[in-house]
Amino acid sequence: MVQAASNILTLEEFLHLPETKPASEYIDGHVIQKPMPQGKHSLIQGELVPAINLVVKPKRLARAFPELCCTFGDRSIVPDIAVFVWSRIPRDENGEVANAFSISPDWTIEILSPDQSQTKVTKNILHCLKHGTQMGWLIDPEEQTVFVYRPKQETEVFDEPDALLPVPSFASELKLTVKELFAWLLE
Repeated sequence: MVQAASNILTLEEFLHLPETKPASEYIDGHVIQKPMPQGKHSLIQGELVPAINLVVKPKRLARAFPELCCTFGDRSIVPDIAVFVWSRIPRDENGEVANAFSISPDWTIEILSPDQSQTKVTKNILHCLKHGTQMGWLIDPEEQTVFVYRPKQETEVFDEPDALLPVPSFASELKLTVKELFAWLLE
């Protein structure tokens, strides 16, 4: 985790800064640059976004976005995957998907990188849940484990290969086991 600046900024000041690669987030007045995605992280993200969209997009139930800046609750975060129910996707005056998303995702998914703080990522998921997110996943490729977070519920841990991963109700047709998720690493 790289902290880009020690000076405390306002959220408005942060939103006027130039974009960084990898993305920077605004948390508690500080700009924190996300770590550069590595192979396992990138592969899971690249497979999971279309797998979710294959189920939810044709029926206009929801849509998954990779690396989307979401600004809400005095934070600006960039989940690895942010899934929004179709009716909540911000639109511009032309009806196109807006550039600015000032709401929490309905489902937030984070994929842990080797040099990333699990505590920081968990705090972002909990922040999302506090602001209306239905479910959060924290995928740990090294441990082949998925932590599932829901508002005001105990965290669930999925590490048994045949365990079916829970999804929000709008994505109920997505059937994915722990084994299937991590099998992408072998392809």
